[in-house]
Amino acid sequence: MNTLILRTVAPFLTALMLLFSVFVLLRGHNEPGGGFIGGLIAASALAIYGIAFGVSAVRRAIRFHPMAIAGSGLLLATLSGLISILSGVPFMTGLWVYPVIFEVEVPLSTVMSFDIGVYLVVVGAITSIALALEQNEGES
Repeated sequence: MNTLILRTVAPFLTALMLLFSVFVLLRGHNEPGGGFIGGLIAASALAIYGIAFGVSAVRRAIRFHPMAIAGSGLLLATLSGLISILSGVPFMTGLWVYPVIFEVEVPLSTVMSFDIGVYLVVVGAITSIALALEQNEGES
């Protein structure tokens, strides 16, 4: 299904879905959402883009292999848990730092880095599966 309407709407819909996935990721601490749901929304956006323009267009758009994205997310999520062990508290205990950037105090946490890691794992793994399913035999 590669219609003119889909090819016209797909870039806008993809951008909107990716933006919404980041919103869901960032609000996941206090309200429903988080890395998993945000990652599913982002992978769905990339799948729609792939249906409209093909697998090679998605691979050019994401620039990295999807499994490399998933691997980096797994590494980030694991490091988020190990930081707590190195600080002398139980594994996966949330730790916070408050650096001052341009005279603004920015709260950063291992909880957020874990959520970002989960987001990257889901985006990479689901995108890899979707691209494998959409790929034609002659396409790479």
